[in-house]
Amino acid sequence: MKITRVYTGEDGESHFEDVDIELTPGTVGSLSEPQDVTKIIFRETGGDYDLDFHTAPRRQYIINLSGGVEIEVGDGSKRLIPAGEVLLAEDTTGHGHISRAVNGEMRRSIFVTLD
Repeated sequence: MKITRVYTGEDGESHFEDVDIELTPGTVGSLSEPQDVTKIIFRETGGDYDLDFHTAPRRQYIINLSGGVEIEVGDGSKRLIPAGEVLLAEDTTGHGHISRAVNGEMRRSIFVTLD
């Protein structure tokens, strides 16, 4: 399973990385190894959501349930994270990233914190 990671590079800027989560076939589908998590947070953001540069408050998975988000990193690269996709936010230091609503749609998401 492929997910998108946002992290802080040695230059202090956020960057994208594609990460493969290894899955092992089993009797109920393919599963990853368990990961320790600390909390779950439910969130809704309006269709006018446009948050300028900010860092992630903690390492966390962000799972989009509905709507999408456009993420822009320090070099100007942008990625759309649509409903059903997962973002691993690890840029807790540095310049951070921009988050924007897509097509004026409200977004529902779940944050699964890692520390």
